[in-house]
Amino acid sequence: MKILFTVTNDLTYDQRMQRICNSLASNGYDIELVGRLRGFSKPLVINTYKQTRLRCFFNRGKLFYVEYNLRLFFYLLFHRADIICSIDLDTILPGYYVSKLKGIHFVYDAHEYFTEVPEVLKRPNVKAFWERLEGHLLPKIKHAYTVNSSIAMLFEEKYKTPFEVIYNAPAYQEQKLENHFQDRILLYQGALNASRGLTQMIHAMQEIDALFWIVGEGDLSLALRELVKSLNLDHKVIFKGMVSPAELPAITKQATIGINVSENAGLSYYYSLNNKCFDYMHAGLPSITNDFPEYRAINEKFGISLLTQCEEKLLINDLNKILSDKELYDNLKQNCLIASEYYCWQREERKLLNFYAKFR
Repeated sequence: MKILFTVTNDLTYDQRMQRICNSLASNGYDIELVGRLRGFSKPLVINTYKQTRLRCFFNRGKLFYVEYNLRLFFYLLFHRADIICSIDLDTILPGYYVSKLKGIHFVYDAHEYFTEVPEVLKRPNVKAFWERLEGHLLPKIKHAYTVNSSIAMLFEEKYKTPFEVIYNAPAYQEQKLENHFQDRILLYQGALNASRGLTQMIHAMQEIDALFWIVGEGDLSLALRELVKSLNLDHKVIFKGMVSPAELPAITKQATIGINVSENAGLSYYYSLNNKCFDYMHAGLPSITNDFPEYRAINEKFGISLLTQCEEKLLINDLNKILSDKELYDNLKQNCLIASEYYCWQREERKLLNFYAKFR
């Protein structure tokens, strides 16, 4: 059985899709993941599944979405599949309608609450378009899953479409983790975009005796580097650039505290449960984390972080609290190890395989 997945990224850094595709390919499915080729795209790593990149003339804005969806429509139309799975609203149109034309199964995988991301919220006309598309198609979809329970419940209540939940957690590996309490390294990994708490964190570093490693790039890459220079924090704030998913765990394990704070910039952020939460957990890395519903639920169960808000004074207070309390730090670290046995890909993989088994 062939499953064709569609995304708008260039495939290199998408941990969730790499996990999903590898698991299905390893269990007898013929898998193809389709994304796009960009000017800075790195060569694809050979994997257990087929990877395809579509080249576009436009790489941003409305023209990109129009061009990419047209290219994707014809690609899907002329390539065999038993199931098409569209990831998020930006690939749903060609996936849904080609599946109808061919009489094959369609699956929707929502990686976020797309109509509530900051980039969409700030543009009323764009938001209205995506909301109309969502309202038109989601009530028609029979098979869907998403990244956490909050988003699943939102969609189910709004559109009466059932959503299963598959967390994007790493595979559990039993290991003896090193303790880096004395190293005093704070770590942020992810996109350097607006509302991610990075500006507040950089300002807070003026009052924190530690290093701050930033792993990733994004829209604010240049602005954040200029801010660090203007505050004379080059010796404390270190930009590590883009790192592949395969290389990331080794860096994460060297840190002392994980940073997972963002502004409450729309429901997509408020109901988020991002990769870094699980990456920190599996590295045995205590964190400071948003006091948002999904993170609060995990913390109430396992106690792996200090819940906070994206405000400079609170960040200074909470980080200095962990950095000065070895007993608190060790307790959070031990809880991370316990939680990682529960939130792990082995558990989520079983749910994924059961989901797709019904199509066989």
